[in-house]
Amino acid sequence: MKTAVKILKDYTIFVMLIILAVMFTMGNPAFISSSNIITILRQSCILGICAMGQMTILIVGGVNLSMGSSVSLTTVLIALLTVRMGIPWPVAFALAIVMCSAIGFITGLIIVKAKIVPMIGTIAISILISGLSYIVCGGLPISGLSDATKWFYRGSVGPIPVPIIIWFIVILVFAVMFKYTYFGRHIFITGSNAEAARLSGINTTFIWVSAYTICGALAGLAGLLMLGRLGSGQPTAAETLDMDVLAALIIGGVSFMGGEGKISKAVGGIVLISLLKNGMTLNGINEYVQRVVTGAVFLSAVCLDAFQHRPKKPTLFSAPPDAEKERAQE
Repeated sequence: MKTAVKILKDYTIFVMLIILAVMFTMGNPAFISSSNIITILRQSCILGICAMGQMTILIVGGVNLSMGSSVSLTTVLIALLTVRMGIPWPVAFALAIVMCSAIGFITGLIIVKAKIVPMIGTIAISILISGLSYIVCGGLPISGLSDATKWFYRGSVGPIPVPIIIWFIVILVFAVMFKYTYFGRHIFITGSNAEAARLSGINTTFIWVSAYTICGALAGLAGLLMLGRLGSGQPTAAETLDMDVLAALIIGGVSFMGGEGKISKAVGGIVLISLLKNGMTLNGINEYVQRVVTGAVFLSAVCLDAFQHRPKKPTLFSAPPDAEKERAQE
């Protein structure tokens, strides 16, 4: 029985993918066409790149609800630099990713040093970044992008779209990092038991700040793809991205409680969210119903995660572990 339960837990996400694919194909045979499968994977890339960064933070015990705002700011900044200021696109791309990395670094530093709850802190930072986006573009989209700027989302290398290649490289890097590097292992150890990690010599502050910095850098990369997808810099480009990323990761078995997550299942959750939206659209289900269905799936995954980890205290609603320790000593 234990073996059966473990197998079911490990492969539930892939069974769900198969069931949904069959259901949507019965409703519209075009769903299973090769062109639509490529479309689903292409649509998964922005979500998937952000999810790798968010996954790192969830495993370490935090959460970042400012990724969507960072992605939107990236689209606006790159459009401003290339269209209005005439800066070459490689320089604009580099500046945008450096900016988002800096935002992630500052976010992590504030959360750890100010000893605030990650969820509340990142919501505040999200509002701040969103305001900056509107100030930069004056509340209006910035269009007139070059084809080179759009290529990163719309281009292909042979039959394979460029964003899928970029996403695959990101997945590969994170799979190696989590499994074969000390840094990756320290992320899991810190999320599982921060006090034990600290006592074993791990610099938990460095792990937390690094996780947020990585997340910021990936938000910048995702913003580059989002810019190519929309064809203009928009301050509202990624309004619902944070919830979609969290839904995909929790469905994919990454725990809100920290210290747990697998790349393969996380990727399955990302594809499932994109497949769900694509399938409902092809079958004529309107956007409002899609939101209800996605929300219901997300809620179910969160409840299941809470049930499976009931004895363990949720970390993303608490201050970083070092902060809690200091308060207890006071």
